[in-house]
Amino acid sequence: MIQEYQIRVLPVVASHEQNIRQYVADEKGIDARTINAVRVLKRSIDARQRTIFVNLTVRVYINEMPQDDEYVKTEYSDVSSKPAVIVVGEGPGGLFASLRLIELGLRPIVLERGKNVRERKIDLANIGKTQRVDPESNYCFGEGGAGAYSDGKLYTRSKKRGNIEKILNVFCQHGASTSILADAHPHIGTDKLPKVIENMRETIIRCGGEVHFQTKMTRLLINADTVVGAEAVNLKTGAEETYHGPVILATGHSARDVYRYLAEAKVEIEAKGIAVGVRLEHPSQLIDQIQYHSKQGRGKYLPAAEYSFVTQVDGRGVYSFCMCPGGFVIPAATDKEQLVVNGMSPSNRGTQWSNSGMVVETRPEDVGGDENDPLRVMHFQEKLERDCWQQANMKQTAPAQRMADFVNGRLSYDLPKSSYAPGLISSPLHFWMPKQISRRLQEGFKKFGKMSHGFLTNEALMIATETRTSAPVRIVRDRETLQHVRIHGLFPCGEGAGYAGGIVSAGVDGERCAEMCAEYVGAL
Repeated sequence: MIQEYQIRVLPVVASHEQNIRQYVADEKGIDARTINAVRVLKRSIDARQRTIFVNLTVRVYINEMPQDDEYVKTEYSDVSSKPAVIVVGEGPGGLFASLRLIELGLRPIVLERGKNVRERKIDLANIGKTQRVDPESNYCFGEGGAGAYSDGKLYTRSKKRGNIEKILNVFCQHGASTSILADAHPHIGTDKLPKVIENMRETIIRCGGEVHFQTKMTRLLINADTVVGAEAVNLKTGAEETYHGPVILATGHSARDVYRYLAEAKVEIEAKGIAVGVRLEHPSQLIDQIQYHSKQGRGKYLPAAEYSFVTQVDGRGVYSFCMCPGGFVIPAATDKEQLVVNGMSPSNRGTQWSNSGMVVETRPEDVGGDENDPLRVMHFQEKLERDCWQQANMKQTAPAQRMADFVNGRLSYDLPKSSYAPGLISSPLHFWMPKQISRRLQEGFKKFGKMSHGFLTNEALMIATETRTSAPVRIVRDRETLQHVRIHGLFPCGEGAGYAGGIVSAGVDGERCAEMCAEYVGAL
């Protein structure tokens, strides 16, 4: 017999299957000797009160053993002789588009400007050592996209866009822990995700698809109003290469050269709002103490604590973004004369720091410039990143300020120890950051400090500047077919096209674009 129960238990009970088994036996009046296995289907922490509970949905196998797999497998067949589809970019949008194309009997040809996920790790380490950024291999460009080495969080609020469970199951099929199927805020971790991505690439190649690294798209091949392929340059040899087929464009939110090309080629795009601010870093023990209402912090059985804040200041949202408990702040620029920061966490979330983006909603009308220029938000991004780089003496040593000093308009004469490897320089962020950003952050921090006692503190450190929260451009597409509004055979995809935010939603959008592309070529 198989039974499913919803239970509410203390963290020590939730920490081990044997404890859960005994709890279910006692609570439900079942002989514990007859319970052969317990599988956790859903897990969430309720930290609203002083006593912390874990909510579990469990499947209990009584007098029988599990016969089903812990995840749903997808079958991928050989497509080596099938029609080709060009996929530009091998981030989550491009990866999931490619795998879905294979399911639908089409052959993906992936063009990735960066290096494979292992080789790019060397270039990331060199940013801290040399203070230089490789414009083609960095935290945003390369196999796996921005998520591969900037956290691997799988939480999304986009529940209506597609099959989120499918995305998580595909990750499990390629080596991710099945815990992501149960956790309320699933997370693979930057140390684990690269191997998963490698396995996904191997599936694409094994089934007859192609993956071309250091191959940068330079232009689309457009015949009248139809995309018939793409031209690219091999960055190792300099050779120009041509690929034929419809194009799924999944280049990520930082491919500014692609946005400039699209604008020049009169491919319809529009300015899109973003969020701008800083990375806010606290000691993880302090966040644990605040969130778990205990001077002892999280103790033995709870994970590093998360938080989420949101408020309104003068008609714009101020909120936490991409919270990384037990993580690091990382340098995320994609070219010279830029300074951008992001956050990540290893799978164990075990560092002594916790950070999140603290950002202000920024709409196109907030940034000035020509209102008819679809790149005006991108230009605002670029200027702020360049200003930040100049404040840092033209290095990757990020400008930083203690949180309470920022709120009170004071310079920080010293800075606490930080996870940010390239180093920090004390800087009056309240003075040089755009006033519409700094003023709203100051007011937002005051509100968050009232919501959560101890959060507004000089133990916390603000590191500038967080600008790559989402794409500053939307590539306009038809709502039903997902094709570009004017050009057939072009499927703008994922976060870079302005239709996703994060790994899972980009993966979902990649699958949808693959399905519409299959319909376009008559494969459905």
